[in-house]
Amino acid sequence: MSRVVVAGGAGFLGSHLCDRLVERGDVVLCLDDLSTGTTENVAHLLGSGRFQLIVTDVSEKVELGDDAKVDSVCHLASPASPPVYLARPLDTLAVGSEGTRRLLELARAHDARFLMASTSEVYGDPEVHPQVESYRGNVDPTGPRSVYDEAKRFAESMTMAMHRAHGVDVGIARIFNTYGPRLSPGDGRVVSNFVVQALRGEPLTVYGDGSQTRSFCFVDDQVAGLLALLDSRLTGPVNIGNPDERSMLELASLVLELTGSPSQVAFEPLPADDPARRCPDITLAQRELDWSPRVELTDGLERTIAYFEERVRSA
Repeated sequence: MSRVVVAGGAGFLGSHLCDRLVERGDVVLCLDDLSTGTTENVAHLLGSGRFQLIVTDVSEKVELGDDAKVDSVCHLASPASPPVYLARPLDTLAVGSEGTRRLLELARAHDARFLMASTSEVYGDPEVHPQVESYRGNVDPTGPRSVYDEAKRFAESMTMAMHRAHGVDVGIARIFNTYGPRLSPGDGRVVSNFVVQALRGEPLTVYGDGSQTRSFCFVDDQVAGLLALLDSRLTGPVNIGNPDERSMLELASLVLELTGSPSQVAFEPLPADDPARRCPDITLAQRELDWSPRVELTDGLERTIAYFEERVRSA
């Protein structure tokens, strides 16, 4: 049994990670300011003797309330969808910088393993495809998306600086598009957007001509990859994602087919700095972590649609 701090643990991905940690017998201290996460995501864990929710902004304070030993620190605290981080640019930069520093100091004080949840956004609009961890990226440091891209790039830099300067045991995961139950209906990510629009009979919003691609990893697979990295000694960075690359038009068509929706597709202008292609090379994760995604896109979408059907009906 380990004692694990999960910053951002009431969010979409963080709450699923908390689930798995508790299921395997770990004690979880969930730190979240509930600005994008919700108590609903972790309500089923609150009665467990192995889970505690501490409402705090890790950019300002990291206090656990006791001096008990911490074995691991997982940093998932950050807005993750473009509309949210664009609406909260300074908060996004703060959690990537000061939040990362405070959590690294916690890991250092406890001689704990530190897991940094970075992002495929560090690659920007990539000129190398698929993206390998050695690729340094094509990011505009002053563009609108830079508040997220550069926050994560800085977080990676600080993580490695603490590793080199103080010997902190770290692992950096570069997370590619993840989807599944507990996505927020209005957070602006493409899977939740398409599914909710389809269920409501509204046009599916496709930006540009819909030829831009993403790769979608079901949340169960993503969490399995994060746990494999957490439990390893691998420093990384390591791509954790599904290399099944799909265009936005392909995704829209599949969502319409699975929901049986009569919705049409509505085209809107492409947002600034929107990457044209995004797909991970996961050779490193396969070799060093013995990890590969298992859930096919159709199966994962069906489970996601079932979740949103209840949300849309009760709204």
